[in-house]
Amino acid sequence: MQRRQLLKGATGCAFGMLGTSGELHARGWSATPSRSPNILFAIADDWSWPYASIAGQKAIQTPAFDRVAREGCLFTNAFVSAPQCSPNRASLLTGRYIWQLEEAGTHGSIFPAKFTVFPDLLESTGYHVGYTGKAWGPGDWKAAGRKRNPVGPEFNQAKFESVPADGIGRIDYAANFENFLGEREKGVPFSFWFGCQEPHRKYEEGSGARAGKRIEDVVPPAFLPDDPIVRNDLLDYFIEIEWFDSQLGKMLKRLEAMGELDNTLVVVTSDNGMPFPRAKANLYDAGTHVPLAMRWPAAFKPGEKRDSPGSFVDLAPTFLAAAGLDPSNDCGMEGRSLLDSQTPPKRHLEGLGEYVLMGRERHSHARFDNLGYPARAIRTASHLFISNLKEDRWPAGDPEGYHDIDDSPTKRLLVGNKDKQATLFELACGKRPRAELYDLASDPECLKNLAEDPKHADLRHTLSMTLNNALELQGDPRTSGRGEIFDSYPRMGVTRPELGGFSEQGAYNPKYWPGDASTVPRL
Repeated sequence: MQRRQLLKGATGCAFGMLGTSGELHARGWSATPSRSPNILFAIADDWSWPYASIAGQKAIQTPAFDRVAREGCLFTNAFVSAPQCSPNRASLLTGRYIWQLEEAGTHGSIFPAKFTVFPDLLESTGYHVGYTGKAWGPGDWKAAGRKRNPVGPEFNQAKFESVPADGIGRIDYAANFENFLGEREKGVPFSFWFGCQEPHRKYEEGSGARAGKRIEDVVPPAFLPDDPIVRNDLLDYFIEIEWFDSQLGKMLKRLEAMGELDNTLVVVTSDNGMPFPRAKANLYDAGTHVPLAMRWPAAFKPGEKRDSPGSFVDLAPTFLAAAGLDPSNDCGMEGRSLLDSQTPPKRHLEGLGEYVLMGRERHSHARFDNLGYPARAIRTASHLFISNLKEDRWPAGDPEGYHDIDDSPTKRLLVGNKDKQATLFELACGKRPRAELYDLASDPECLKNLAEDPKHADLRHTLSMTLNNALELQGDPRTSGRGEIFDSYPRMGVTRPELGGFSEQGAYNPKYWPGDASTVPRL
């Protein structure tokens, strides 16, 4: 294969090959691999930063993640594109923002086949691809006309006979990785997606304490009650993070034994934040700020650390760049490769540095008519600005259940004691103003909204204009009067007819579909 050959993948996306070792060195890489590197992508489910031992957390041990960070690069400000599983996974697969992905920009819908995903691009150039655990989802990729999950072929046959706690799945991730490697032809590079189902709820209550964790080592975030129920809920959460880390550790050891670890780009992260009130499904840091570490000696020096904000739209370009591919605009990718710290940032504000963009639409069926809670955000290293586009709606879901918050002991405590915990309950479940602005240096847990403070008027204006301009440039329907289309998209999972209005599973809501009823799609 010629290094400068223009390729066209099976998906129809054109891309070129990066050039010589001199060109790679000019991009800041310390070495050039002898062949295309392997890629091991490990993504946990609902794991927030800073819940890792390398971040100084006393109650949790994550030696495998810590190793990747110590021997490579720790990204201390990594942010998802959306604080929900399937929209964010679609974003990282395509390098696009959720408002550019139609149905795939909502949670639990479909993934239109027209959108190019990086596993297909890698496979079209000779990579052996596959996954274990959770791939793209929840949602229905078959309904969109895809022949397989966008992540690739499935390797989930190996199972554990027993696990440390109820709630931990029985998929033997490391054994399935071994099976995947067994199907690879000699000398062929691989791209493997380790999609751990943990630490997604449900948890076995008391499992953390039973494992020897101490309640006094837990410091609940300030937006949650400091109560033994919450502390124990966090301990149960921590052991599932450690389960993910233990499976990752086995995979790293296997690669090391094969002599292939140093020729493997290892990327470890999470799909969104912790499944607690005001975290997951919210655009505050607890829902969007996730761990991220990368190891590959060709690109990262041991102990490297980057504090500038990075986005999940940057991951697909990173994987392609590692494989020597240079995606053209035909792929529609909005991000940039994170392998080269010298590459000029695509998202930069003078005086504020780099920034990332985030958003959300519908999460679960939590409101009348199956409506979502549309919001957009811009996050710099120092500030977070959120635009809530439908401030008349309940952000956690209608009060009949606040279903956009995962059921948990913490949620039941907060909702059941909302009079005693009025301030924290309001932060999690109350309606929110159109604009929110937070100073992360003084308020890292996003508790004090400064949007109406005259001292911050200029900053609010700058961030709001930057966000709106970017959304308009990227074709966000919410900026052009077509935003209701997001509320028309089908939900393929459980619906809640008791909330009223439209609740047909797997169907488009004609009330919000643009055009007459004859044009409403049918699955």
